[in-house]
Amino acid sequence: GADVFITSDIKYHDFFQADNNITIIDIGHYEGEQFTKDLIYEYLSKKFLNIALHLSNENTNPINYYN
Repeated sequence: GADVFITSDIKYHDFFQADNNITIIDIGHYEGEQFTKDLIYEYLSKKFLNIALHLSNENTNPINYYN
């Protein structure tokens, strides 16, 4: 089995069902994707040299954090 479960969409009650049998890390949906898109872009750019790829810098996170 796994020691850690990393996700971006876990529900509140699922934390309790784990009952300390596994460590759960909830990184947030947008927060997890913002770095993955760069990795996928880099991989595809090297794999498909004859295709023009464009990486968007648009921020589509619907959540705003305020200090």
